[in-house]
Amino acid sequence: MSARGARRLESSAAALAHQREWFAGLHEREEPIVLVDADVPHELLRAMDIPYVVNQWWASICAAKQRAPDYLALLSERGYPDDVEQYSAISLGSTFDLDDPPWGGLPDVAAFVTQVWTDAHRGIAEAWERERGVPFFALEKAVANELPERWWERIAHDWEDVVGTTRLDLMTAELERLPAFLGRRLDEARLERILELANEQQEWSRRTRDLLAAARPAPVDIVDSIPAVMLPQWHRGTEWARDAARSFHEEVEERIAAGDAVCPGERLRLMWIGRGLWFNLGFYQHFQQEYGAVFVWSMYLAIAADGYLRYGGPSLRALAARFAAFADMLGMPGWADPWYVKEAQLHGVDAVVHLAPRERSAWFVNRALEEAGIPVLELDADNVDARRWDEEAFVQELSTFIEKRVL
Repeated sequence: MSARGARRLESSAAALAHQREWFAGLHEREEPIVLVDADVPHELLRAMDIPYVVNQWWASICAAKQRAPDYLALLSERGYPDDVEQYSAISLGSTFDLDDPPWGGLPDVAAFVTQVWTDAHRGIAEAWERERGVPFFALEKAVANELPERWWERIAHDWEDVVGTTRLDLMTAELERLPAFLGRRLDEARLERILELANEQQEWSRRTRDLLAAARPAPVDIVDSIPAVMLPQWHRGTEWARDAARSFHEEVEERIAAGDAVCPGERLRLMWIGRGLWFNLGFYQHFQQEYGAVFVWSMYLAIAADGYLRYGGPSLRALAARFAAFADMLGMPGWADPWYVKEAQLHGVDAVVHLAPRERSAWFVNRALEEAGIPVLELDADNVDARRWDEEAFVQELSTFIEKRVL
């Protein structure tokens, strides 16, 4: 199978082209960038006109170019673990590669901003400072509040109650200190406009999610939808990102109206829980011909639809509300399990494949799905570490799962 996977959407291709052009522009700008984790409020840096690169996006590029194992090995040579939080650690490893790195390599890094969900996240930040002299700013994780049922129906407007005042107080105070750490002044009027554009972008994502949930057969699969959603996400708060989300919606709408199907013989609808399998997107399409099985769902469009929108309140606090509980939505018991069940039922999926390398929270999600009558296959693999991927074994494992538990 092709490692890249076949893409058909113009909006997906356009997003990829824009990302290449944007990254080349960073090199031409010749200004050090700030490296930020995916769950950091990027909008704040945009409001200060600070160029940034998302740590996990760069890791996905390294993985797609089949360089991730090399970069993990370079970390191992320096005494760091190469089997913990690979997705967040690969970027540091890539800075030790002077032999034709992907896309010209990561620009010089002036600072690293992370949110500390685990000890490993702080360890990675400290390694950047130790190895590269890069100072870091660590947003802390606060404990969860009492969570209301069906949080996704309330969080856009009632985010103070859903996320919790204590958590918002902490992150808001941290975000107030971040501009001084970065040596910039925050333009609050600009931040307000950026948040408005970000909301408009996610509104288009929500419309697209709802279209795809109802469409039978699926007009696109996640090989196309993931880049069409995620590349604009790294540019939240820009008119380009909003317009890209609208273009994706319009193209999906056109395909549905034309009766297009990514798999004309669609028999099964599959859900992929976990991060994108960047080094082997073709895996998602392998099962279409033999089983008519289409991966119709990934977390990227769904969390854009349900997890990002925030209306009202002071801009900085609303921004904190977008990220103070971000990882909880995708992995914390009580937050994640009912949401995944809701999404599975909304999209009419027949089964779930859960990429969950040693994640204890996966048990709660899998149990909730199984109790809802949706069979789950858990794959013990990593989304960027190709060394842990056994193509033949995983193809056979999913084939057996489909034949014995789904068909």
